[in-house]
Amino acid sequence: MRLLSTLVAGVAALVAAGFASAQTRLDVSMPWGPTEFHTTNAQNFAKRVAEVTAGRVQMTVHAGGALGVKANETVRAIEDGTVAMAEFAGFQNVGEVPLLGIESLPFLVDNYDQLKQMHSFVRPQWVSELAKRGNKVLYVVPWPSQNFFLKKPVKTIDDLKGVRMRTYDRVTAEMITKIGMVPQQMNNPDIVPALASGRLDAVMTSGTTAVAQKYWEFLKHTYTTNHLWASNLMVIGQSTWNKLQPADRAAIEKLAAEMEPEFWKVSMAEHEKQMKVLAGNGMTVELAPAEMIGRMRAVTRPMWADFASRNGPEAAKVIDAYLAATGRK
Repeated sequence: MRLLSTLVAGVAALVAAGFASAQTRLDVSMPWGPTEFHTTNAQNFAKRVAEVTAGRVQMTVHAGGALGVKANETVRAIEDGTVAMAEFAGFQNVGEVPLLGIESLPFLVDNYDQLKQMHSFVRPQWVSELAKRGNKVLYVVPWPSQNFFLKKPVKTIDDLKGVRMRTYDRVTAEMITKIGMVPQQMNNPDIVPALASGRLDAVMTSGTTAVAQKYWEFLKHTYTTNHLWASNLMVIGQSTWNKLQPADRAAIEKLAAEMEPEFWKVSMAEHEKQMKVLAGNGMTVELAPAEMIGRMRAVTRPMWADFASRNGPEAAKVIDAYLAATGRK
């Protein structure tokens, strides 16, 4: 009996070891805070991935840049194998894939429906270019409407002159310069220290980030400008992806396609939700003055053609196709 028990225990241990060895554990780098909706989306995705792969693939989401990967170095970190999976905003990695900056073109996209049309033309290009860098795209989800967060109220574009504004990339820095403001390019974790030190007077971002970073402690006025869009891409290293079982790869791709529309709905609900939080903490919340927006559109409009000429025929094709589909001029 003792021998039989020993044999049974040994077999059980071997089975357990085999199951453990069959598991793939994936650390996911997220630059966003633990309460931001993109992080929540990723956590929900991780839970469902474990379910559809019967526990063989386990994702662990590390929020707030905890893995030490800077947002603007994510494509390279995935390519080098520094991390297995990560999420990043397209504009943050234009140095690696310039076409990721197309959403940052001022006032090119007015709403979610137009953004979906834009993605129908540009997403295949993103997927192709990122694949060359060893990044496989699983899903893409936009941030909500963009806003200007300021210390003082404004009525015209002239009221913005000389204001030091946080920007995302070269495109938004050019936009801010054309408006007459002073661009200060930085990633999310650097914003609050810059506000506290007085380096920044204003920030452009979504209400989600404003609430997460408690902008009301530094800034008093919120103006919805909707001047650009920014989408996050959840990616996995191609070499890591190739090591997964074919059935698990198929299940994860199917799941990503199913959950992406749900994540878009979360994004759509975010703006109004977070504007209420900002107002509840003493910030004024209003649409940017129409005259100011009109002048901002006029001075930045040439940037569309500049982007197309600078980034080659594929960029021009995407913009032309999008403008034709939406009837924009």
